[in-house]
Amino acid sequence: MPSHRSSSPDVALFGPGAVSSPAGECREGGTHGPARSSRMRLAQPGTETRPGRRVLRPPSRFIRPRSRGWIPALRSASAGVGGEIGHDAGWIPFLSALLRAAPRWIGVAARAAALAASLPAVLAPAQAQEFRVEDVASAAALAPARLKPNTIAFSDHKDDELADPTMGLVKFEDWERARPAVKQALSLYPAYEEPIVETTTGGVARKRKRKLHVYLAEARFIIPKPASAVDLPRFVKLAVIEKIDPAIKHKEIAPASVAPVKDPEAAANRHPDRPWCEPRERTLCIESHYQLEGKLPMGIRLANKLDDGGKKIDEFLSFQSEVRVLSPQEMERAALSRLTGLETPVAGALEQSIFHVNQVMQFGKFLAVLQPDPSDQGKTVVTAFMALAVKTDVLERKREYERVPVLRNLVPAQVLMGKSSFNTGSSLSAGLPAYARNRVQMIAELLARP
Repeated sequence: MPSHRSSSPDVALFGPGAVSSPAGECREGGTHGPARSSRMRLAQPGTETRPGRRVLRPPSRFIRPRSRGWIPALRSASAGVGGEIGHDAGWIPFLSALLRAAPRWIGVAARAAALAASLPAVLAPAQAQEFRVEDVASAAALAPARLKPNTIAFSDHKDDELADPTMGLVKFEDWERARPAVKQALSLYPAYEEPIVETTTGGVARKRKRKLHVYLAEARFIIPKPASAVDLPRFVKLAVIEKIDPAIKHKEIAPASVAPVKDPEAAANRHPDRPWCEPRERTLCIESHYQLEGKLPMGIRLANKLDDGGKKIDEFLSFQSEVRVLSPQEMERAALSRLTGLETPVAGALEQSIFHVNQVMQFGKFLAVLQPDPSDQGKTVVTAFMALAVKTDVLERKREYERVPVLRNLVPAQVLMGKSSFNTGSSLSAGLPAYARNRVQMIAELLARP
């Protein structure tokens, strides 16, 4: 190893001063020289190193330009102990300056830690509140004073006396008879009935009523701001709708493209009083596509192979809907206060009407009603309702699938209610109960955002 001399500009650590050993130090030649002394001494600034002495060269990573890094921070602290820290100072001045500067660095670090700790509190108002879902017997019957903060009271009536005990769904005719006001508000339009469809059996065409079962859910929660501060019109924008369920893809369509106008088989879902998606303010017409997830596509392919002559089942759901903010006149006609059971005036309502689905379902409706909190005008009570009408003949395919061991868990009623091993994810493939909960939870968080 070549020797290092003081004539080199960076011979010693932080300057010409160097760490050297006494008379018996290791000389050039490394391990072959005399034994290294266990004692080391600090060479003072300006000390010349005698030939033959080994000098410890500082690693280059410790030598930084004077214009940046920690050296400028130490300059003022080094006053009186050898001048500026740089290539003209040795170990003792450096350590002295380091100790003097330590309190300043500790103070800066403490202030930085305090600032970091305060950031969550500063940013909290701009962040979405997280809601949790709590099952109750009847969300719409729960008084606002009993609602917990950031909690959604949810009920889907699968255990009601009207519901089928094996499926948790309610027959449309029973729903219409027992709860006419709810049926009028959550059908495609108030006078909606089970549609009359034409079927062909053995070459003979006949008309029959398509029977329906309905999945019903309701939720109630409070958002900590007045109803006047809630921006409902933003929910008729694609960018916001896509946040509700990212697994479902949407695109805007023209009123002339809606299926009830173009497809005779979908004509039963035409609105009798107005066309769907008529051009008007705060209305959006969308077509949505959802690719079934997990093992469901594989199960559907097996089912299609076993049913060669029947209609094939799609591996996706495609549906069209109208999303709109109701006008004051429409809210008054719908008597929404009677639906929610709250006496405070209705401040706003958001509605989505699903008027065409490629399979399984006949229609769907989502309705969110906003009212001031009776005990605190600075808060808003949101009552949300959901109705999804399922074709009964789809549910009656139970026996057909139960005969095939591989498809026993693909019984439609089990899949729809999230009780099958084929269920997965958090969207429609998880089953209607999970889908409804996740949808309401995301809408609550979007409504609560500033």
